[in-house]
Amino acid sequence: MRRLAVAAVGLICFLGMTSGAAAAPVVVGSPLVGLFGQTGGSGITATLANLTIAAPGATATSPVSGAIVRWHLLGAEGGPFRLRVLRPAGGTSYTAVGTSTGVVAPTAGLETFPTALPVQAGDLIGLDIVKGLKIGALPNPAAVIGAFDPILVEGTTQPLAVSSPGVELGFNAEVQPAPTVSAVAPKSGSFKQPAKVTITGTDFASVSAVSIGGRPVAFTVVSETKIKATAPRLPKPRKVDVTVTTVAGTSPLAKAASFTYAACVVPKLKETTLRAAKKKLKKAGCKVGKVTKEDGVTSRSGKVVKQEPPVGRKLAPGTKVDVTLG
Repeated sequence: MRRLAVAAVGLICFLGMTSGAAAAPVVVGSPLVGLFGQTGGSGITATLANLTIAAPGATATSPVSGAIVRWHLLGAEGGPFRLRVLRPAGGTSYTAVGTSTGVVAPTAGLETFPTALPVQAGDLIGLDIVKGLKIGALPNPAAVIGAFDPILVEGTTQPLAVSSPGVELGFNAEVQPAPTVSAVAPKSGSFKQPAKVTITGTDFASVSAVSIGGRPVAFTVVSETKIKATAPRLPKPRKVDVTVTTVAGTSPLAKAASFTYAACVVPKLKETTLRAAKKKLKKAGCKVGKVTKEDGVTSRSGKVVKQEPPVGRKLAPGTKVDVTLG
């Protein structure tokens, strides 16, 4: 691959977004800061990639899994250009796993293009160009670019054709991290009625769906870390998963990302003392209700001879169970 000749055209600066906010996209690729010039025209048709970027904190590969929501060109003109996601396949080989639609850069200034490309942590981003296209470049002895020749085809694996030090190409991408759920409050509620819950986590940007127990539910996004939702009724008590979906994917299943549909499952109390009955009721999610004593029986001496509701009934949490001591 011939060395890229760079002609400086002035200082064109772009301050990349940082990931300080909970859902701020993470920039992958060149920070696009410096004297970006323009090549006289690419001498090849290829997929190009920044393999090493010298700027502090900059990364050539995605540090997170999620989706590329925007990408940028600086110093390029014409088209079509396409952003490509490249997945490491061992050694210097990569597999093409996703490509944006083709775009045309109307000027050599900073141009932004929306997209929605899934990406995994460790993926490299590449730029598809055809022979003769002008692309932005920055002289940098610490930077290294690589080329796949010809342009990679979706789903194929190919080693780098050549790598060349001394230049940084003017493109990058913004990756929206996939959401995570760290807590659901309250953790449980009655299976007999809907429950208002607060879901906390990270990267709740552009939420498209919230699921509780595999069912889509009504929700309101309060902030990038908080969602209000309604857990629906269920036919029986059980523990279910809670997930949040955005353009970057669906939150992973986790113990903290769950909701328990609770119940008072009436236990067998016959022949137990009142004290033992109270313990069994509490463990079963129920409470002791009215206590009736037959003649001559005390709370300490009597044992349960009758109960209402009967054994096995599934009722709302905290339901009172009446007992008769005999």
